[in-house]
Amino acid sequence: MTAPIRISRQTARRFVLGKQGLWPGRRWAGKDGALFDELAYGNREFFDWGGWLAVRPRAELPHWRVLMRRNRGHEGWAGTEREHGGAIEEMRAALRERETVSGRDFQATERTAISNYRGSKDSSLALYYLWRVGEAMTHHRERFERVYAATERVAPAELIRESSDDEAERFMARKAVAFGGIGRIGPLSRALVRTVTKEEERALERSMLECGDLVSIEVEGWKGTHFVLGSDVGQLEEVARNEIPAAWAAIETTTEQEVNFLSPLDPVSARGRAKQLFQFDYVWEIYKPAQQMVFGRYTMPILWGDQLAGRLDAKLDRKANTWVVNGIWVEEGATAKSPAFRDALAAGMWRMSSFLGATSVDATAVSDLRLRAAMGNRRGTWRGQQSRAGRRDLDGRGSLRDNENRSSPRSSGKGSPK
Repeated sequence: MTAPIRISRQTARRFVLGKQGLWPGRRWAGKDGALFDELAYGNREFFDWGGWLAVRPRAELPHWRVLMRRNRGHEGWAGTEREHGGAIEEMRAALRERETVSGRDFQATERTAISNYRGSKDSSLALYYLWRVGEAMTHHRERFERVYAATERVAPAELIRESSDDEAERFMARKAVAFGGIGRIGPLSRALVRTVTKEEERALERSMLECGDLVSIEVEGWKGTHFVLGSDVGQLEEVARNEIPAAWAAIETTTEQEVNFLSPLDPVSARGRAKQLFQFDYVWEIYKPAQQMVFGRYTMPILWGDQLAGRLDAKLDRKANTWVVNGIWVEEGATAKSPAFRDALAAGMWRMSSFLGATSVDATAVSDLRLRAAMGNRRGTWRGQQSRAGRRDLDGRGSLRDNENRSSPRSSGKGSPK
C-alpha cells in the first residue's frame, strides 16, 4: 500500500469545489425544468430514489435495487408494513391495473388519515413504501409531486435485477467518497441499510486501496487520512500543480468574476464542511428558534474565487416579484471595499434574480452603500437608496428588533447579524 498523497488545504478546497462544478467557474447554464423532465422522465436517463431528493443514472439501478430489497422488512419500515399492510396491497393492485398512480387519485374522505412526513393518507404512505422497496418508480412529476408506475412500466427489463451484495456495497462506498470529492467511505450502516461494524469498514477500505479504487491523502491541517477515487488522482495532481483540469473549464464566468450563492445543504459547505474547507463558520438555522438565530433561516454562503467571502440572507416576495435582501455579511472588511468583489457580487445578484424571475431587488436593509449599489437589479430597478441611521434589524419572521449590545462577526452591509 503506497504512502498517502499530501496536499495543501487550498488544493483540497479547489479540488472539492471543482468536483462539484463550482471552480474555477460554473460548468452549466440555464434553468430549464422541461429539459430535466425530458432527461429523467422522457428519455429515462435518470431515476429518482431515496430518503432525500436525488436522481441517479439509470445504469446504476441494479446496485440501488439491492438497497431497495433491504428496505423491505427493515426496522425503519417494519411498522409501516404491519400497520398499513392492507393499504400496501391496495396500492400494489392499483399499480398492476393502472398505467400511473398518484396520491391525488385517492380522496382523503375515502382513506385512513395518518400523521406522517410522507403523507396524510394511508394510500400516500403505501405508495411511498412501494417506491422505497423497488416495486414502483417515479413515472413523472406533477407540480413536483411524484406520479408512480410499476417498475416494469418504467425501467428496461435488463436493469430490473440486483447486483451482488459485494458489488453493490463497494459501489456505495465509492459513491460516498465521490459525493464529497474528498472523504471517507463510512459510516456505512445507514447507506447500506444494514449494520456495518468498524472492522468491516476498515477491511473494505483496505481492499479498495489495494485494488486502486481509492487512494489515501493527507490534507494540511486536517486530522487523519482521507480518500479520493483512484480515477480522480490525475485531476488532483493537476490542481496541486496550480493547473485547471481541461474538463473543468468554465463555460461562462469564473467564480472570481461572478459569486455563487450556495444553498444551505450544498455538499461543499453543509454539515461542518465550511469550517473544514474554508475556515468558515456556517450553520443552517432553519431549525433554530427565532431568538437563537444569528443571520437567518436561509442564509447562503457566498463563494468568491475559491473562498467563502461572506453570507447573504434574502427572500423572494412573490406578490411584488421582488428579491428582498435582509442582510449581507462579509468575512473581511476589505472585501466590501474591493471593486472586484462588488462586480462579482453584482453579476451573482443578476443571475439569481433572473433564476427567480424577480423584476427588482429591494436592498433597503443593506447599510453599506457600495454593497447596496452592487446588489441593484441590473435590469433596471432597485430600492433602498438611503441607509437609515440607527436602523433596527429584521429577524427571521420579518419583525423588527433592536440590535444594541450585540456583537458583529466582521459584518458588513447591516449593522449586526440578526
